[in-house]
Amino acid sequence: MGRVSNASRVLRQFGPMVYLPTVLFSLGEGAVLPLIPVIAANMGADVASAALVASALVVGQLCGNIPAGWAVARIGERFTMVVAGIISMVAVIGMALAPVIAVFAVAVFVLGFCAAAFGLARHAFMTTRVPLAFRARSLSLLGGSFRLGIFIGPFVTAALLQIFGDEHAAIWFFLLCLAAMVALVLLGPDPERSNPEIPVSSALAEDTGEAVTGSIPTLERTGVLRTMWRHRGVLGRLGAAAACLSAVRSARQVVLPLWGISLGLDAQTIALVVGVSGAIDFALFYASGQVMDRFGRLWAAMPAMVLMGTGFLALAFTHDGDSAVLWFGMLAAVLGVGNGLSSGILLTLGADVAPKRHPAAFLGSWRTLTDAGGAIAPLIVSGVTAMASLSVASGVVGLIGLLGAAGFVRWIPRFSPPPARSED
Repeated sequence: MGRVSNASRVLRQFGPMVYLPTVLFSLGEGAVLPLIPVIAANMGADVASAALVASALVVGQLCGNIPAGWAVARIGERFTMVVAGIISMVAVIGMALAPVIAVFAVAVFVLGFCAAAFGLARHAFMTTRVPLAFRARSLSLLGGSFRLGIFIGPFVTAALLQIFGDEHAAIWFFLLCLAAMVALVLLGPDPERSNPEIPVSSALAEDTGEAVTGSIPTLERTGVLRTMWRHRGVLGRLGAAAACLSAVRSARQVVLPLWGISLGLDAQTIALVVGVSGAIDFALFYASGQVMDRFGRLWAAMPAMVLMGTGFLALAFTHDGDSAVLWFGMLAAVLGVGNGLSSGILLTLGADVAPKRHPAAFLGSWRTLTDAGGAIAPLIVSGVTAMASLSVASGVVGLIGLLGAAGFVRWIPRFSPPPARSED
């Protein structure tokens, strides 16, 4: 009972300083994301140009991770979140008032850059202040907080469009969310003082064979490039498996709508199938953290990757069958289960293998790898579909998922943390 109550107390403690700001940021972002290509098209962009403008957000995130690691290492997590929030507000105002498409695209890029800084600051904070015994649950809840905002955001957009009839209403809503987030982080209790860093132990825990990882002890502060070189082994191996997971997640968001279109389904049916898959995904986010904390990181990562990999492979063989629509719905649900079970895994693994002191530089490199996997996946789907077919593209994504599962089995370190002490 002591262990459970301690976990609940820590998770509640981080609510107003980490989870609620995450919900606010992601809620506004989720409201704006679907409208970025629409607004670009209304400003005169063709389909290809509108897609390029939308991709500026992902490019900004890729470019922002490593500078964000530098910022967190020097000014701390709290002020990095505040600065990122303020610059995001400027970017959002630029999106709302942009006179030409180029200015709008730059504002979207800056927003992605700031989103990377905000996300890395939260990740670094949780890495250094959450006890290892319930690290996975806390980070799965962080991932779930983000998913909650992204899930609800489009519904907020629909309501705002119904009321105001103008896409810019969602942008102004995002600005209000950012203002509330900055005020909460800046005026609330200082989380860095109320939650001191966890002391660094002198040795790793005993190797028990369980797939629960500890951290690599690194005592001195090092720069971003030196950190990348020092940890090139884990970044090149476990980081590659993590990038595969990120790629499969991203491909799911592209393949499912395209699959519905290729089957001749209407937009409402496609939205329903994708929405049910997303609801299943969101419902399972905390289960992933429970599994990782109780049984080990591998027992959430590997089943999630196997489910998604086999789901995409199975989908590849159903397109021309008599029950193609039924298979589409069933396998979309399977992909939702797999993605839900993977909630928080990338955050947790990054925290596990980061240096115990000053992890921000490493986490910037780690998040760049995972974001790159997510950015490349839609290009793979598009290219393979153009050269062969959507079914072949789905099969390729499935193979990437199974390859990532094998990588997790091979490279997730097998260390077990010391038993948690009760404070009751």
